[in-house]
Amino acid sequence: MPDTFDIMVPRTDPVPVLLDSPHSGNRHPADWRHAAPREALLTAWDAYVDELFNAAPDHGAALLRAFFPRTFIDLNRARDDVDPDLLEGQMSFPAKPGRKSGKGFGLLRRYALPGIPVYDRLLPAADVERWIRVYYDPYHAALRRSLDVLHDRFGFVWHIDCHSMKSVGNAMNDDAGRPRADFVVSDRDGTSADPALTRWIAELFRERGYSATVNDPYKGAELIAAYGDPSRNRHSIQIEVNRALYLDEAAFEKGPRFETIRADIGAVLERIAQRARSEIGVS
Repeated sequence: MPDTFDIMVPRTDPVPVLLDSPHSGNRHPADWRHAAPREALLTAWDAYVDELFNAAPDHGAALLRAFFPRTFIDLNRARDDVDPDLLEGQMSFPAKPGRKSGKGFGLLRRYALPGIPVYDRLLPAADVERWIRVYYDPYHAALRRSLDVLHDRFGFVWHIDCHSMKSVGNAMNDDAGRPRADFVVSDRDGTSADPALTRWIAELFRERGYSATVNDPYKGAELIAAYGDPSRNRHSIQIEVNRALYLDEAAFEKGPRFETIRADIGAVLERIAQRARSEIGVS
């Protein structure tokens, strides 16, 4: 089985906080053949997000990170959110394409950018099922297992799903042409986490001089919908980082402020860990 993800474990006493970075991988599987040019595919890459959040283990939180690109298999979609028009043949389970598939970026991505298809052929259903078993299922199993362990040990768990976003939405987005805040903190309108916790995390970024919105324009997708259940003290929150803060968006290279942004995110993670420790009665 290929090396598809890893988990950075805490380097100090653990807290009930787990981060995951599902879209920062850029290792193309050997059996993945695409038609879109590399530059178009890279626009979907959450470049270096795993590095931006890699202080998490220093504060007692684990960090799960995928190595493969979202343009291959998108971990932030439901397992059956598959556009059947991309398939040759039928899978052994029914495809249930949702709104994201309708816009061209479900579990399988139809477009890298508006008008630029990822594929120039249909994908054999058997290949897609194998990709799901090898890439999608193990990541979600590891995330679920890790969250369960923390919840069982501490009685609650905070899951932070980490992403980056273009500085301005494109035609495939709901906010096309609109500049975005520095950070977007989301909880699916209070259904995946306690809204007070979400607002507090957004305020931590504002205290450091950044703009931060809550659930606008992103509300969060499968990775917080599937694992967040505030009624059971399981809180899942998505954080989007504006790429203009840390990245040359045209060259896909780290910008001059990369280390500053990483340090500020690390300071926010430290505050989150401190609050988690206080919740479990440990200073």
